[in-house]
Amino acid sequence: METITLETDARGVVTLTLNTPEKHNALSAKMIAELRQVTDDLGRDDAVRVVVLTGAGKSFCAGGDLGWMREQVAADRMQRMAEARKIAEMLNALNTLPKPLIGKVQGQAFGGGVGLMSVCDVVIASEDAKFGLTETRLGLIPATISPYIVARMGERFARRVMMSSKIFGAAEAKELGLISRFVMDEYLDKAVEVEVKPYLSAAPGAVARTKALARKLGPVIDEKIIEMTINALADAWEDPEAAEGIAAFFDKQKPSWA
Repeated sequence: METITLETDARGVVTLTLNTPEKHNALSAKMIAELRQVTDDLGRDDAVRVVVLTGAGKSFCAGGDLGWMREQVAADRMQRMAEARKIAEMLNALNTLPKPLIGKVQGQAFGGGVGLMSVCDVVIASEDAKFGLTETRLGLIPATISPYIVARMGERFARRVMMSSKIFGAAEAKELGLISRFVMDEYLDKAVEVEVKPYLSAAPGAVARTKALARKLGPVIDEKIIEMTINALADAWEDPEAAEGIAAFFDKQKPSWA
């Protein structure tokens, strides 16, 4: 793996780390593919009891990789849909992973980073972490991540932050239901361990079946919903606002609406 690392302890606790800290672990095509692959592997491995998802360096995940975004500017609709489908399939695989998935978050968690948090069963964050769904600043929408965000927050709270692109802190993230708790940075590892430990006394099969049951009882996220979000993202990329917003971003200027 080039963009992620895996470490497994003697208990079967796997730490899955996004490992491009120089880019604040932004989601590239390579990282998306590697996350998709490793999720399948972890799901099939009976020795794995718990997965902790985190990011190396100062940030958890700052959203989409700039190189990937430049590629989308030049792509046609079919290419954009193909890339959106890869993101959607990766998120769906993590969301249905038959293992407890615990998010350990520090620094920036924007856009796709919030999407990754939303597919975790529990999220513990550093008290100085910052969060935001910033797509609308660029004339885009948080499309493929939206089913998981709405499932996590509920529509009422999701509408509070999905449209405005506001940056918010850990206290508001907890109020929104995005994170379970926040702690001082030096206590982050200990707080995650507190969440990990109970699972080691639970039957792995029963844990997997309970997670699957909860997913079935929650908001529907099926192939029809996923395909709708893929088309919605492709539509957004074709809108003149996206062309203006992304061009302004790369030129370090403000779009007309700012």
